[in-house]
Amino acid sequence: MVNAISTPDQNTLKVAVVVPTYNESETLPQLIEKVVAQGIDGLGFIVVDDGSPDGTGAIADGLADEFTGVFIVLHREGKQGLGTAYMAGFQTALDAGAQNIVEMDADLSHPPEVLPGLIAELDEADVAVASRYTPGGGVDPGWSWARKQISYWGNVGIRLILGLEVKDATAGFKAFRRTTLERIGLDRLRLSGFGFQAEVAYRCEQTGLKVVEHPYVFMERTAGKSKMSFGIVVEAFFRLSWLRIRR
Repeated sequence: MVNAISTPDQNTLKVAVVVPTYNESETLPQLIEKVVAQGIDGLGFIVVDDGSPDGTGAIADGLADEFTGVFIVLHREGKQGLGTAYMAGFQTALDAGAQNIVEMDADLSHPPEVLPGLIAELDEADVAVASRYTPGGGVDPGWSWARKQISYWGNVGIRLILGLEVKDATAGFKAFRRTTLERIGLDRLRLSGFGFQAEVAYRCEQTGLKVVEHPYVFMERTAGKSKMSFGIVVEAFFRLSWLRIRR
């Protein structure tokens, strides 16, 4: 079911922020409020909810009723994977006429204050990656030494598997020109889980698009539970390896 709520003149949609949700009832309203506070011209939202049992979808509908710009809520039946949520959101943003599309998490780990600078990078680039591993970037100082090492070396491993130049291969905080998503072809993307972000980076580089990294500090979520697990990471390594072999 799709609720295309609060959709005035879609030609004014300059920046569509795509946010997948599953049990983010505590953080989604805060995220929307903080993003709106950045004063981004022509701002709109695409929320893709996978049947959250905590009522996130209904909360998104309420936020759409209050928003004066484009705010589309996609209601999907059950958890269908992060990658498919983003692909549905991206396609909806393109169909709505968005000039630029941003992907970000609902859990506030991606600081909305970074958005203006990230979007400004698209004046010269096809893709802007909010990066933890470029100079000036980092991760939550509260992370343990072990967690920092796992995150860093896991990222290095994925970069080696795919031969990527981008330093933050698994970044889930990116901004795209609409032509970028049209050129890489959403129908060509195959990974639906953790490896989706790395596959997008791989497709962008293989297509010869200009990718820049914009530093930011990744913060730990303040509410809810992480969906990440060791099994998801292992699966991503195998599937990304197969992607490179096929290439």
